[in-house]
Amino acid sequence: MKKWLAEMVAVLLVLSTAPGAAAASINEQKVRLGIEVLLEDQINLINGKRVGLITNPTGVNQQLTSIVDILYHHPAVKLTALFGPEHGVRGSAPAGSVVESYLDEKTRIPVYSLYGKTKKPTPEMLANVDVLVFDIQDAGARFYTYIYTLALAMEAAKENHIPLIVLDRPNPIDGIKVEGPILEKKYSSFIGKYPIPVRHGMTVGELAQLFNKEFNIGADLTVVKMEGWKRRMYYDEISLPFVMLSPNIPTLDTAMVYSGSALLEGTNISEGRGTAKPFELLGAPFINGEDLAGKLNSYHLPGVVFRAASFIPTASKHGNKLCQGIQIHVTNHNSYRPFETGLYIVKTIHDMYPDQFRFLTPNSAGISFFDTLVGNGSIRTAIEIGKSIEHMKQEWQPALDEFLKIRKQYLLYK
Repeated sequence: MKKWLAEMVAVLLVLSTAPGAAAASINEQKVRLGIEVLLEDQINLINGKRVGLITNPTGVNQQLTSIVDILYHHPAVKLTALFGPEHGVRGSAPAGSVVESYLDEKTRIPVYSLYGKTKKPTPEMLANVDVLVFDIQDAGARFYTYIYTLALAMEAAKENHIPLIVLDRPNPIDGIKVEGPILEKKYSSFIGKYPIPVRHGMTVGELAQLFNKEFNIGADLTVVKMEGWKRRMYYDEISLPFVMLSPNIPTLDTAMVYSGSALLEGTNISEGRGTAKPFELLGAPFINGEDLAGKLNSYHLPGVVFRAASFIPTASKHGNKLCQGIQIHVTNHNSYRPFETGLYIVKTIHDMYPDQFRFLTPNSAGISFFDTLVGNGSIRTAIEIGKSIEHMKQEWQPALDEFLKIRKQYLLYK
């Protein structure tokens, strides 16, 4: 064999055996984000206008450049105000902490807090703004606060006669599957403002259109659609780097389990905050991990297995205490049902450890944080009196079916 041919064969062998090298390039789908479509095809929407931008660290292009810096340096745009949701524009604030208004270090543009005393832009914040732009990656769960930052911004835009543009991004856990009960009005909060299910199966642009019409916001709304995204796609099937959605949703694995395992936040069980695997590691000092994993695996829930695990959270519940419990391992994301799985976990721990397990104490209105997460009080009651998960699903299915009919009107992608 000639030398040049031997060298070529060697190179091809290396490429073919590199883990995932060929598969990634062949299988990943090229997607153009809303920010890219805006800048390349629809710059007229913001050309020459004073732009107020609502974003966070997920607001990046394919090259991972922040939209803050892109718009700040764009010759056709005048970026005049930034609006920081939970965790802030650059992502420096811990979960739940109040974000104060300040000047952005890189651009010296004022950043107005939308997480704290003021969650809705005020007329004073919008005084130097001609158009509001929203660019944040959603997690696909009803209790993810950024979609309500969007809803309140739409209200402010309507009240102050300012158009609002949503730059669309993928639903990271696909845009097909929908799960869970519809939120009841009594349980409305900043982690669940409108009657939608826990796993809504929509993009943030689709949600904006639904909010705008179904809940009578009436903003001058434009959604800049993506190109190349299909509803069946999970984030690992597209050609985009995954940027951590928040400090406690660092990976796609976390995002896949979040809409179910976050239910543990309404209990005295650690949801894994303060560990390297938040929402994947779940447990408490009083749990036997082998017993819990064995019981959960006996249900043969689709697309998931449970491994006994021990961990010591550095913060949050049971901080610096040895916890035993489980790690969730998703084996097939197409069949995995995170919300239903989360309910099985809560109910199983409740039933196995009735003397130690607790739902968080209800407030003066009788609403537990668990109720706020699931969107009603009936599921907590059903768990406490021993009803099955199948019974709970039958109870919420009629309202979910009605939502699915409404949802169809606002879907933008095939």
